[in-house]
Amino acid sequence: MKITDIRIRRIYEESRLRALVSLTLGDDFAIHDIKVIDGPERLFVAMPSRRDEQGNFRDICHPITSEARRELEEKILKEYHAHIETMEKREGSVEPPPQN
Repeated sequence: MKITDIRIRRIYEESRLRALVSLTLGDDFAIHDIKVIDGPERLFVAMPSRRDEQGNFRDICHPITSEARRELEEKILKEYHAHIETMEKREGSVEPPPQN
């Protein structure tokens, strides 16, 4: 599996949902609405899902092997942390307005 692009589409600060992510595989296949969730023990990645007739959520697409899931999660979380760090640096570099 060759992940060719990861984009952090939206950041959330007020809920367990921390980010929405888009991913491109091999410059040929895009997956949108991957979620970064703040779980009870750690951040984790949830694949796009929809509610079935019984009210349960089912993944629309997902990695087949545990190795693929681990690789996907590691790369998405690495990009998420880098994005957060960039945002924090950007916010820290903004000079406050002069006080009169």
